[in-house]
Amino acid sequence: MLINAVPQRQGAVGPRAAELPDGCLALAELAGHVLGRPVHHVRQTLELSEVDDGVANRAVLTGPNRAAQLAALEAPGGPVLTIGGDCGVELVPIGVARFRHGPGLGVVWFDAHPDLNTAATSPSGAFHGMVLRSLFGEGDPEFAADPAIEPGHVVLAGTRVFDPEERAAVGRGLAVTSVNALVGVEKLYVHVDLDVLDPAEFAGLNYPEPGGWTISRLVAELDTLAAFDVVGAGITECVGTSREVEVLEPVLAAVGRLLQAR
Repeated sequence: MLINAVPQRQGAVGPRAAELPDGCLALAELAGHVLGRPVHHVRQTLELSEVDDGVANRAVLTGPNRAAQLAALEAPGGPVLTIGGDCGVELVPIGVARFRHGPGLGVVWFDAHPDLNTAATSPSGAFHGMVLRSLFGEGDPEFAADPAIEPGHVVLAGTRVFDPEERAAVGRGLAVTSVNALVGVEKLYVHVDLDVLDPAEFAGLNYPEPGGWTISRLVAELDTLAAFDVVGAGITECVGTSREVEVLEPVLAAVGRLLQAR
């Protein structure tokens, strides 16, 4: 298993976005300790760039940050755990997994938000709210995955805050809301945005939303995926300190069980 720490912050534009690189490093250090694996640090620039065609920091996201991630995945030799950074870091590892494993790849998206906006519908221009839509091959062509995730091959889990366009996307079948609704999925990628958790459970959230899960609920939901062949996972949107992230040890262990079962 390869652990990649990807401290990207340009996909987010909120008040705590600048804390994402440090949160990534704190969580990655803990992941290496819990899972007993070395951590590969994928260099990401801290520079910002202009909003371009509705996407904040487009030049950075499509330039050096993406190139570094692609280089880190040229020959992983097994399942990959990506520690972010903002949710935009998932575009590359999920896209690579889709290329390698074919149209039978499915994704479970543990996230308070569905991330199904496009540049035309996003209220903020932050790419982390567009990344899943891009993985379906839709939206801005500079981000649209090719090959794309098949419609109906993504499960939204713990998702509770939708923009109107995101509800419409779910309504036309891009994503489902139950693992039992997955059809034709042979391999699985597991995405965990930590804001699936309730802010009272973990304080180090970049974009907290009330009404989230407990850590024990998230661990239990992860454990139900053991029947699948999990080929990769990502944990994103951490702005917690080294001390704060310690409560996430059970989550890291649960993700590790899924990846090490292969």
